[in-house]
Amino acid sequence: MSLIEGTGFSLPIATITERVDVNIEVTPAARSAVKSAIGEQIETHVLIISAKAGGCSGYLYDMVVVERPEEEGFQTINIDGVTILIHDNDSALLNGLKLDFKDSLMGGGFHMDNPNADRACGCGQSFG
Repeated sequence: MSLIEGTGFSLPIATITERVDVNIEVTPAARSAVKSAIGEQIETHVLIISAKAGGCSGYLYDMVVVERPEEEGFQTINIDGVTILIHDNDSALLNGLKLDFKDSLMGGGFHMDNPNADRACGCGQSFG
């Protein structure tokens, strides 16, 4: 790669995202699964739901349990003592999301129903 010739170099592209007040639905099955995943760390850990660029439809859902971040820019949703955070940058993409959990041998796990998705992948993890 050569920076002098100008090949292999690009500047990051800034995008402006709209911040909306997030409203999500978490089914009883998903609430139970999230509580189970956080376990005894319910006072110190949170579930962050985000949309990452990638996947076959444009975005991938990402869910991670982490120690409560100190950074700002997250919207907080409390569900039965569990704290869910959604970053302001993802708010327009995830507003109205329905989080469910299916316990089955084939295709079990968390499932997202997103009214903002124009298209979705068959895997259920990618949307656009």
